[in-house]
Order: sequence, then structure tokens, then C-alpha cells
Amino acid sequence: MEKTEVAGGIITNSKGEVVLVRNGPDFWGFPKGHIDEGENALAAARREVAEETGLEYVSFVKDLGSYERYKGTPDGGDDTSEYKTIHMILFTAKQVELAPTDPANPEARWVAHAKVDGMLTHPKDREFWQTIHLSLGLL
Repeated sequence: MEKTEVAGGIITNSKGEVVLVRNGPDFWGFPKGHIDEGENALAAARREVAEETGLEYVSFVKDLGSYERYKGTPDGGDDTSEYKTIHMILFTAKQVELAPTDPANPEARWVAHAKVDGMLTHPKDREFWQTIHLSLGLL
């Protein structure tokens, strides 16, 4: 089993929405990806957010900590070939238009805070969201 370090972002806007991205046919999650050599979690999160959402200018708010899970499968299960430590950063964005450039993540959507939980595919992503969104006042 490969162990990897991943970084991503929870990006909010002034309308009370969060960006979710689609990976593959129907796996929805937060924009995130592997931390490249020489990058820290913040730099990797900014890069992945830009690639997967098209949001080039996001403002750092705070580090949200990390959680661990296996790589997800399309049905929300676990691919045990890869175990990830996922470092998440909270950002805000004024830019509204979403234009992903990463072919593996062809769609990004602004989603109302109240609907994020129901749209996330992997249970560990939902669990992380449930833990942090109330503490951030993201209702």
C-alpha cells in the first residue's frame, strides 16, 4: 500500500457556497491532490484548487488540519492501494466563474453549504465536513 500526502481546499464565496469537484464519472469531493516534491501543503492546495476549479486567486483564511482515508472508488468505497493524509486549507474566493483545467476533474460547482454533505461521495470527506463546517459557522 502506498502512503501519500495530499493537500486541498475548502473554498467559500460571499453567497454561502463551497466549491466541489467531480473526479471521474460521479465522484464528488473537495479540490485536492498530491503534494509535489518541494511543495508545502499550502502551495499544493493553491495549485490543486487552480487546476481543478480554475480559481486562480483565492485568499488564505486558515489551516483546517488533516484527516486520513484510502483513495476513493467511484461508488464512495475504499481503494486500499493508496492511503492518504489529506491536509485541508480554508480559502475564500471573489472569482465566480469555475473553469477546471485538470482533465481528471472535468467539472466544478458552487454548492450551498447545506447541500455539501449530501453531495460528497466519500464518507470520510463527509465526516471531515461535518466536523469543521459548524465550527466555522458555515451553515
